[in-house]
This record gives sequence, C-alpha cells and structure tokens, in this order.
Amino acid sequence: MASNRDFLLRSSGCGGDRRSKSRRNPLDFLLSDGVCPKRLTKMPRQMKQFENLKSTTMTQFDSATVTRETGLSIAQRPTVLILPQSAEAALSFSISSPHSFPAACGTFTVPSTFMAFSSNLAFNHLFPVASKSFSPSHFNLATEPRADVGAASARHRSWKCSFSAHERPANPERRKSEPAVDPVGFLSDFGISDRAFSLFLRERHKALKDRRFDLCSRFIDIKEASSGFEILGMHRHRCHRVDFMDWAPGSRYCSIVGDFNHWSPAENSARDGHFGHDDFGYWFVILEDRLRDGEEPDEYFFQEYNYIEDFDTGDSLNVEELLQKIDDEYWEPEEKVYRNSRLEGAAKLFEEMFGPNGPQTEEELGELEDAETRYRKWKQSQSSESNASSPCYDVIDHGKTYDVESVILDPVSKAKFRSKKPPTAYWIEMRKGRKAWVKKYLPTISHGNRYRVYFNTPNGPLERVPAWATYVLPGGEKSCAVHWDPPPEAVHKWKNQRPEVPKSLRIYECHVGISGSEPKISSFEEFSLKVLPHVKEAGYNAIQIMGLVEHSDYSSAGYKVTNLFAVSSRFGTPDDFKRLVDEAHGLGLLVFMDIVHSYSAADELVGLSLYDGSNDCYFHSGKRSHHKHWGTRMFKYGDVDVLHFLLSNLRWWVVEYLVDGFNFHSLPSMMYTHNGFTAFSGEMEDYCNRYVDRDALIYLMLANEMLHDIHPSIVTIAEDPTLYPGLCEPISRGGLGFDYWANASVSEMWSWLLHDVPQHQWSMNKIVEVLVRNNKRNDRMLLYVENHSQSVSGGHSFAEILLRKPSEKLEEEGEALILRGSSLLQMMKLITFTITGSAYLNFMGNEFGHPGRVEFPSPANGNSLVLATRRWNLATDGGLHCEQFDFDKRMMMLDGDGLRLSKSLPNIHHVDESKKVISYIRGPLLFVFNFHPEKSYELYNIGVEEGGEYQIELTTDEVRYGGLGELGEDEYQVRTVSRRNDGYRYTLELTLPRLSAQVYKLTRILRV
Repeated sequence: MASNRDFLLRSSGCGGDRRSKSRRNPLDFLLSDGVCPKRLTKMPRQMKQFENLKSTTMTQFDSATVTRETGLSIAQRPTVLILPQSAEAALSFSISSPHSFPAACGTFTVPSTFMAFSSNLAFNHLFPVASKSFSPSHFNLATEPRADVGAASARHRSWKCSFSAHERPANPERRKSEPAVDPVGFLSDFGISDRAFSLFLRERHKALKDRRFDLCSRFIDIKEASSGFEILGMHRHRCHRVDFMDWAPGSRYCSIVGDFNHWSPAENSARDGHFGHDDFGYWFVILEDRLRDGEEPDEYFFQEYNYIEDFDTGDSLNVEELLQKIDDEYWEPEEKVYRNSRLEGAAKLFEEMFGPNGPQTEEELGELEDAETRYRKWKQSQSSESNASSPCYDVIDHGKTYDVESVILDPVSKAKFRSKKPPTAYWIEMRKGRKAWVKKYLPTISHGNRYRVYFNTPNGPLERVPAWATYVLPGGEKSCAVHWDPPPEAVHKWKNQRPEVPKSLRIYECHVGISGSEPKISSFEEFSLKVLPHVKEAGYNAIQIMGLVEHSDYSSAGYKVTNLFAVSSRFGTPDDFKRLVDEAHGLGLLVFMDIVHSYSAADELVGLSLYDGSNDCYFHSGKRSHHKHWGTRMFKYGDVDVLHFLLSNLRWWVVEYLVDGFNFHSLPSMMYTHNGFTAFSGEMEDYCNRYVDRDALIYLMLANEMLHDIHPSIVTIAEDPTLYPGLCEPISRGGLGFDYWANASVSEMWSWLLHDVPQHQWSMNKIVEVLVRNNKRNDRMLLYVENHSQSVSGGHSFAEILLRKPSEKLEEEGEALILRGSSLLQMMKLITFTITGSAYLNFMGNEFGHPGRVEFPSPANGNSLVLATRRWNLATDGGLHCEQFDFDKRMMMLDGDGLRLSKSLPNIHHVDESKKVISYIRGPLLFVFNFHPEKSYELYNIGVEEGGEYQIELTTDEVRYGGLGELGEDEYQVRTVSRRNDGYRYTLELTLPRLSAQVYKLTRILRV
C-alpha cells in the first residue's frame, strides 16, 4: 500500500511523463525535469476547449487528440483542476470500477497558490484499458447557496465531486440513421431455415458486440483501433527527434540497432519504467537529434520545427511578446505562478502540510487525520475577507461509487471565467522552419539508414525487422528495415483524385515483378510507363495488384507476406508505388491490392514468427499455430492487439497509398480450423460446426465495418471458394459486409470441361447453373474465366491449352483446331462477362491469349526468370493474339459506362441441351451462344419480348476477331416474326455458325 506522501507526490505531477509514441503530451511541461518553462501559464493549444475548462473546471479534449497526443483513451481524459488562490482545500477523491482498470483512491491536497495536475484512471500509459467510457454529460453543474455561512461568506458554494463510470449514452441522431440490427436477417432472403446456423449467427453477433467493446475500451472507437500506424513504427516527432514504438509483450528489454549507432544494443533503448514500457507490452524509444558543434540547445524544451517548409512563424517571432500577450489576454494576476522545477509544487505542498522540518519517512509521518477532518479545520481557519476576485466553492465528496459530479459555483465567478478567450496557440506560433532545424541539429537516424529492433527475452537476445516497418530489405541474415524519411523535395505529391467507383467493375489482375518482357524483376516505374496505358486501352477500369506487400520468398508470388506495412522493395520505394497509384488514378483506374491476413510467413528475422521470442505473440500456439498444408503461421484474431495490428494495416494502405480496395485472399484458411482443406457436404452445418473460427469471422466483420465507415468508397472482395453464407450481406443483417464475392467455381468449371469432358458432351444446363449459382447476391458476384491461379500455380493458361498447335496434326488440321480454340476461348469470356454479376476479372496477358505459363524463380528451375515475363508484343504484332486482344477490347465496350449490364440481372429464357444453344437477355442486349463443335444452324428460333429490327453488335464469327466469317452482311440485321416462342410474343430466326456467339441490340421497334 503506497504511503499518503507517495500518493500526494504522484498526484502533484511527480509520477513521470505519460506520452504517446510520437507526440508530446500537452501536460508534459508540468511533469518535465530540468527543462521546465519559466511560466506555468504556457498552456498548450491542443487543450481545445478551455471554454469548458472555465465553466466546469474540467478540460475536455477531442477524443482523437487525446489518443494522438497522450496515448490515453477517452475514458482517461486528463483533468485539470484550477483552484482559487485563497482556497487551501483537501479534496477526498475516490474512484473504483469492477471492470478492467484497478480502483484508485487517495487524497489530493490543494495548495494556497494556483495548482494544476493531471489524473488518469489507468496505470497503462501508452494504450490504457478502461471498459467503460465517460462523457461530459455526467458532470452536472448547479448553483446552490450555503445556508450555514454568514453574509461575508455568501459567495461560497458546495462542490460535490465524484466520477461516473457509466457508458456514454448513444447519440440519438446516429441511432436514427443506423439500420436496425437483425443478426439473422439475411436468412429469410436466402430461404435458409437451419436452426443451428441461426443460433450460431446470434451467438456470433453477441461475440461481435463484446469484441467491439474490448476494442473501444482500449482505443476509444474502431477508428482509433485502426490508427496504430500513426504512433507505432518509426516517426519523426516535431520536437527534433524520432520516436519508435513496437509491441513485444514477451520481451524484457528493447532498443534500436542500426548503421547510425554501429548496431549497438545499449545506445538507443527504451527508458526504464512506464515511460518506456507499458503493461500491454508496448515499447517506446526516443532517438534525439544531436546538436551541431557550436549550437546552443533550444531555450524552450517544447520548441517545434516544421520539417516541410523552409521557414515558419517562429523564425521571426518575438517570444517574450507572445508570452506577454498570453498573460494579458487570459490569466488574472493572482493566477500566475512561476515554477523552476517540477518538484517545486510537491515540495511546497509538503511544507504547507508538515512544516519546513516535516517527516522524511513513513514511520515519522505517523497517523494522518482523514480528509474530511482536515478540510473542516482548514475551512474554519479561513477568514471571510478572502480574495474577492477568485471564484468560491466548497468541495464535498461522500465517497460513493459511481455518484454524479456536481460543480457548484457562484454565477458571477462563472460568468467572469467564461468570458475569457483561450490563450494564443503559442507552440504553433513558435514553430520554426526546416532551415532552422538543419542549422541546429543533426538527425540521429537519417533517411536511408538500416536498422532493426533488439529484444532481450527469457530465451536470450534476438534482433527483428520491426513489425510496423514501412520499407524493408529482405535478404536472409542481412534482412533489415530502412528508415524512410526523404527530404520534402523528394516526397511524392499527389496530383490526381480518386476516381469514382463505377457501377460495374472490370478488373485487371496483375503482378508488377513479371510485367516486363525481359527476364528480370520489373519495377513500379516500368509498370507505370508500359502496363497502365495498356490497361486503359484494353477497357478495364481497375487494376488488382498481387504480390505487392513485402515477402522474402519471391517464388511464393507474394502470398507468404513477411512485412505487412511495406511495399516490396524488389519493385521500388514507397514513393515509387505512390507515383504508380497516382498515375493509375489519373487514367481513371481504381487500384486494388491482394491483402493476405489469412496467414503469415513463418520467417523469424524478417517476419512475425517468434517476434518477441514467444510462440504466441501474433499467432496461435499448439496445433493451430501453423497452416496444415502451407506451413504458414495463423493469426490470433481474438487478441485485441492483433486486431489493432491488422485493422491498422488495412487503413494504412488506404491512408498512405490511397488504395481503393482489397481482395481478401484465401478466406477459408482463416475461417476454418481445417483451413478449408476438407470435403463440404453442402449442409449448413459446414458453416457453423466446431471447425469454424468465430474470431476470424468477427475480424472480417470489423474490417469491413471499419473500412466502409471511415472510407465509404472502399471496395472489398471476398475470395472464398466455400461460398460462406452472407458474404456480401450487411453486418446489421448478419452478413460479413463484403462488396463482392469471387465465384471461383466458374473457373474450375471451365478447367474441368477443357481437361476432362469432350466438347460435344458439354452440359449447357451445368454451365448456366454454375455461372448463375441461383444466388440472391448475383449482383455482387465477381466472375472470371481464369485468374493468376491457372497461370502461376504450376498450371497452364486456357490460351496455352486452346491455342497450342498439336504436333501430331497436319498443318491444315492444326490451323482449324486453333481457330476453333480461339472462338471457344472468346465464347467462354463473353458468357462469363455478361451472363450475371457486376464485376469481371482478367489476369494480365490473358486478354490477348498469352501462350505461356508463369514460373517464378525457384531452386527447381535454377532461379530462372525466363518464364516470369509477359510477351506484350503479341498484342500488337498482328495474328491470332492480336485478334484475341481486339475481341477483348470490344467485349469491354459492351458495358460502356457500366450501366448497360449492371443495371439488370439476366433473363435466361432459352437453353437447348441437345443443340448446345444458350440465349439470354440482359439490359438492352440479346446474347446467343452455339457451343456445338460441329453443327451450324439456320433459321434458329429465339424468342424476344419486343418486336422490331435487331442488329449484331458483336460476334465471334467476324474475321477480324479470328472467326470464319460465315455470317453474310445481310444476316447482321434481322427482323422479328410475330410468333410466340420461349414465352415471348415475337421470334427471331437466326443463323448460328458452330462455336460462335452473337450479341444483338434492338435498333428499331415495329408496332403491329
């Protein structure tokens, strides 16, 4: 049990600094030793609501400012009590809570001179825990004259002070705008009546609320929980220093080693005590800039610098005049006090209580009277002729738990106090420019310096590439992070705005490293110059980049991620990638990226595995610690700090690089403890049994909620072959909240048909069933004929299968097979693109039928880069591949502005299994496919709703697209006959060449 003396010292501001990672606490000047400013009147500008301070004696911070500037959550807002000069009071203070932070109680004695102190409710200083939030609405202000005092003391009022730990009342306006929550709402839409799955959804919703509560107890709200990149990692602080913060709960010591300190683990380490390490395992290291020879330290320890502009207001400011202006405009004469040491207030307080020769130990201190008795004695000693310029009040606390604070103040003092304007923002006025900083200081760690974080763990010392590093050089034992802090002239300046998200997405999947024609790893710059214009010409409106995040194993195609906050250094620097995104936005292209949060690489030095020496820092331990087939590590999605890391990673890419969306890779790996490698029966039990990871589902819901709340235009895509129910349903109705779900079964169907089924045995009903899926969320479905999996994962692209000339065939027969394969490939693309859904994806090179597979360098191929390329010349040199490219461009034009296909779902009204014909209407267009490999049809009847003239918009039979040209010019326009067919009033009599597709549009309506 701490002594009263120790508690008094802590309450007077002697407990040490409490700062966040990269920004100084606004109250640091009250707690700093040796460099304290001359006047206590220099209050920081970030105390934004001094008006509230004047009315309630409680400084109310903006929640984001509190967390950013102090690391405190909203439940621990610093309080500043300003007491009058004549009031020497003892305030009995009692706070307790049954929740996550311990009870704190003690006695605060206020000296006769003005005094300010900050009190916090939790003992964690970087990310404190409190499971309830407090609101200013719990502080009630009332005026009540005391009946037991004479006329001379009529100004005195009663002040009842205690803290309420109830939850903040919900904002009624926000409540009205939010949809009603029904955790099983989407089940009725899908016709699902499974009781077990319904119960699972309800339990998951309760767990989601608990997880939100845990996050908001630590980080105020979901926005703060996803803002870790603002303070963790390495950041330049405006007070001539660099701050580093990292999370390593299993470590006992932390320091930064690198080129700048000759890799010494003893020079730049976290300070002992709470200032360098908190109860949750967050470490804080300060790298102070060094003074140049002959330069004197700054007069004020809070002197700030503008590292962007050469000059700022502080370069030509008269500081004494500014401080005098603050004094004149804000403070009353009796409110000013000068302080030369941070222990001065505590020393005066101790001397006033016990005299100049007071006790020095607890034994000498003896028994103290209780606070109420001391307060009454002090009250009786006060004369009625106290300073009339000071506000008067009494302090009463009954010691009850959760009672409500009442500040009782006389109206005259209150009006006078509130009439003052906040003091001038002195530190912004005093901020100096970059030239002043360069002249005075040398940075301890410079731009481009290599570094690692050093931990001393129970298992011995180890070095790691920091988890929050933004630029990493992987290279085995030489792997290291790079401090990326370029000078202002080298920083990329954004020129283009984000494009609006179109109604339908045409996504171009690509990989930067294999995007060149030469056998080498291509760069961001080369991709911007060569590939982006090609994508725009091809008619796509978004790119989806795979393998973007840093990974040590290049042969993994970028899916064994090691550093989640860093772009791959193989392709260029962070600013190079920003230029790529900016160029894409300038061309009207959205930029999506593959995000791999379903697992992580098992690397240790450069990855997260055994990051702090323990096996369960970021990942599960035991059987669930590794992916069952890939050996990668599996995240602990139920851990608050892991959620903080992953949510911050998503928002980092949006904020720092203006990424427009994410493709969540391999969701089954995280959603099921068997990682999706099992046979699914098709029953709902598969989605709610003991193998389902509820924590992973909750993380996906939180991720979508955060992204769409903070960045409403963000697009999220679920890559889930198991088709988990509710992927694209709103979270308020029990869904996971994704915008699109990728139907991988379509590509699997085409692969199965090409490899295992003779063409004359293809089932038209099977094709339609797989493409449409009989799903209520077809409008949210992303389809593709093939993505990177067919080309990269050891397989062959469909173009390689269909356009390859068989060696055993004669020349003429071989050419005929290639033409048939070309037409079939076009038909597969056309029906996949148009039959349903509002999103389509194509892998880089497949738009012109790239003939070769992709093979990343590995020991198996001698680390060769020969097959890790794209032959772009095939798209422009004429011939078969040029014809494929022309057809693909014309197919993209069918969608136009995204309204022709996406505004309506298809009406599939004609499927003929024997003749291999499929026909459907979507929007203003009629699509007819003849999949028969041998038979052509004349006067084939297809029913239509509207009578009139129909004209061909696109056909695979056209010679310029590699067709045989069997349709004559007179057959490009046909007129309906008045005969019912397929349930419609009119019939079109069409010519259908074998293996061909036609797209018709009504050009003239004929009324009968």
